[in-house]
Order: sequence, then structure tokens, then C-alpha cells
Amino acid sequence: YGPVSEANDFMRLTVAELLDEIAAETPAPGGGSVAAVALASAAALVAMAARFSRAHWDGAGSALAQAERLRERATPLAEADADAYETALAALRAPKTGDEQARNAALAEALAGAAAVPLRIAEVAADVSLLAAEVAEDGNPNLRGDAAAGAELAAAAARIGAGLVRINLGAKRGDERVARADRLVGLATAGAVRARKAAIA
Repeated sequence: YGPVSEANDFMRLTVAELLDEIAAETPAPGGGSVAAVALASAAALVAMAARFSRAHWDGAGSALAQAERLRERATPLAEADADAYETALAALRAPKTGDEQARNAALAEALAGAAAVPLRIAEVAADVSLLAAEVAEDGNPNLRGDAAAGAELAAAAARIGAGLVRINLGAKRGDERVARADRLVGLATAGAVRARKAAIA
């Protein structure tokens, strides 16, 4: 397989093809793209649990609509992360010639772009996890395990996203983006804890 980023079409691959792309000796897709795919899967699990809850819970229709919107937000982040990472790599590998100040500014912009997508992953992940907790607590009891699985996947995606934000920004002390990513991890983790408790109640 060649780099899929040229086709810009991760989500049209079979699962086996996507796994081959991830395992290939290419820089992307990497951790952020994989986190986004897992996050979209988490939202899909929550949507399924909400669908099965319509006879059990008046809020199921609203939860289903939210889960589908979150899945739509998560899905393109796999490609976006790969593209942003490749842009950052190109900036890092650019010849060290010409105006050093301009080169450093371009690199900083590319790294900020590479951090922006993982931050969006963490944002969506927090929303998915909290929604999953609500579905696990109030929805069809037979689907609590699936909702909880969605929350756990989302929490993991949030942690991965936050870690990549730190890496791409150089973990600068006091950077609001790093602090926001950490807060989102806290929200996503809290949702996973709630969903887990509901699933085993």
C-alpha cells in the first residue's frame, strides 16, 4: 500500500486495509488518526445503544441525534490529523536556508496546526464520553456495556489527543491549549467512570 493521504480517503478502506496502512513504514496515519477512528467507533457504539433505548427512555432520540453528530465530527479528524502531521514533518525537514526567522515562524505554524487536530479529538472525545455515560445510566440496560465501551474508547482518544497536543507544542508551560486538553481528559475520564459504574450496577 502507498500512502493513503494522497487519496485522502482513510474511511473508505476496509478494516484490513486500514490496519495495513497504520502498520506501514510511513509517518501517517499515526496515533492521532488511530485515535480519531477509535473515537468515531465510540460515537457509533453510543448511537447504537441510544437506538436500542427508544422504548426505554424518552431522551433516547435526542441522544441518538447527538451521537450521530459527534460521529460526523470525529470521522474527518483521522484524515485531518494525518494531513497536519505531514505538513509539520515537511516543515521540520525543510532545508535550513534562507531567512531563519521566516523558517522558524513557518515551523511554529505547522506544529500549531499539528496540535490543533488532536485538541479537536480531545474536545469531541469529552462530548462522546459524557453522552455515553448518560446513555449507560438512562438507556436500555441491555446496552449499558456497549455505551460504557464507547465511553472508555472516547476517554482513551482524549488522552491520546492531549498527549499529542503536548508533544507538538513542546509542552510549553502555561500554554492554554495544553491546559484545555488536560481539562478535556478530565471530563472524558469522568464520563467513562460514570458509564462503567452504570454498566456494572
